[in-house]
Amino acid sequence: MPNENTISRRRLFMKLGILFNGVVATALAVPIVRFLLSSVTRGRASAYLSWVPLGHVSEFPEGETRLASFRNPYVTPTDGKTADTSCWVRRIDGEQFQVFAVNCAHLGCPVRWFPQSKLFMCPCHGGAYYQDGARASGPPERGLFEYPYRVENGLVTIQAGELPTPGSPTAALIGKKPPCAA
Repeated sequence: MPNENTISRRRLFMKLGILFNGVVATALAVPIVRFLLSSVTRGRASAYLSWVPLGHVSEFPEGETRLASFRNPYVTPTDGKTADTSCWVRRIDGEQFQVFAVNCAHLGCPVRWFPQSKLFMCPCHGGAYYQDGARASGPPERGLFEYPYRVENGLVTIQAGELPTPGSPTAALIGKKPPCAA
């Protein structure tokens, strides 16, 4: 006759199984929770909203488009050189600029500026864009993505923490429809 203080083998293995499952669930939950809270715990929550300097207004002549480089404000130590990125800056007149992402709106290949034809050209699939970033031809369905910019104390800055994409608030269509959405 079994004693009330003794535990059966079945009950022992059941309790050990529950304990083991709890340990495994905790081991899986800790990195997931750390990942989800990492931007808050590292104090980088506002990196998406920060403004990055591109250069002095005098570095961008009127009527010309120039390549500018900046360091993405939302970086981790493992990003290395990939945190340094570029954009195309077009000075229209005075303090009026357009700042385009260097990536094609089709598949993200880097576009090049050709001042002779006043076109941005994508080497991957032949996409072409006018100097104002509007789609000219090829597979892209829309114009180049634009960064929000501002000029303060003669310095051109952009909001570059979040890359401009169709769904982001920084896509900078500024109330206009993209050239493909007529």
